[in-house]
Amino acid sequence: MNDKKLYFSLALVTLLLGFGAWLAMFFQWTATQPRIANSAVSNSSESVIGSGPLFNPPGLEEAPESIREQVMLGYKIMTETQKYAGEYVGNNLACTNCHFDGGRSKNTLSLVGVGAKYPAYRGRREYTADLALRTQGCFERSMNGKAPAPDSQIMQSLLVYYQWISKGVPIYSNPPWLGIPHDLGINSTPDVIAGKKIYEDVCARCHGNDGYGTPIAPPLWGDGSFNDGAGMNRVRTFSVFSWRFMPKSAPTLTKEEALNVTAYVHEQPRPKFIATHPNKIKRVIKLPVEASK
Repeated sequence: MNDKKLYFSLALVTLLLGFGAWLAMFFQWTATQPRIANSAVSNSSESVIGSGPLFNPPGLEEAPESIREQVMLGYKIMTETQKYAGEYVGNNLACTNCHFDGGRSKNTLSLVGVGAKYPAYRGRREYTADLALRTQGCFERSMNGKAPAPDSQIMQSLLVYYQWISKGVPIYSNPPWLGIPHDLGINSTPDVIAGKKIYEDVCARCHGNDGYGTPIAPPLWGDGSFNDGAGMNRVRTFSVFSWRFMPKSAPTLTKEEALNVTAYVHEQPRPKFIATHPNKIKRVIKLPVEASK
């Protein structure tokens, strides 16, 4: 009888210990998840919740031999823009400053899937744009430079790279990791003075006290930063980016802090946007009514 009680007690203790260990692992896992919708994943193959497309960018070296050189060059242009596309860059930024790991990371403004998402309507152009036109705008605005021609080696290598890292994403699907929300979704008026304090306490250690950048982080204002035509010059856009991804690899800002510090950065001087090619699509053919529906 005593043996049965002993066995029962041991079994109960083992069960309780196992349940306690599971609870500890569960709460540790949930506490470490990043603040990105759909829960961010690494560059390994993991599906988005539901039956949507997979976030699974292929390795660069896996590209077919016929395009591998262009894929590798495209990645180099993204990550070492000054070195490989310097003639089109007018500041001290690289594409990877916004598109971490050349856009292959999900914890960033990812580019995985853009090859399947575009062509797409662009309100700025009031017309459909392909990836070449979209990239030209990035060079002019975010890079404060000039637009590479669509038939240039720079542009063609970037287009091949976009297509390769989008492998497996269905055409015209809607990958949930692309883009960021329109705004933070809070009803707050930015406080520039509070934002200055946040910059000094949190951001200056990487971006420099003067905002001109350091060897480990890009400039946020001044001649070396993006111009006033860039998407990041919109407080609503930059605040979402800052809240989701800053400080890099360990985002800790609250939404209010992100809004305030972005408003402070927005107040600082930066270059003026100068277009190097037409911003609107030249329309000479009138679309039939049925075609425009």
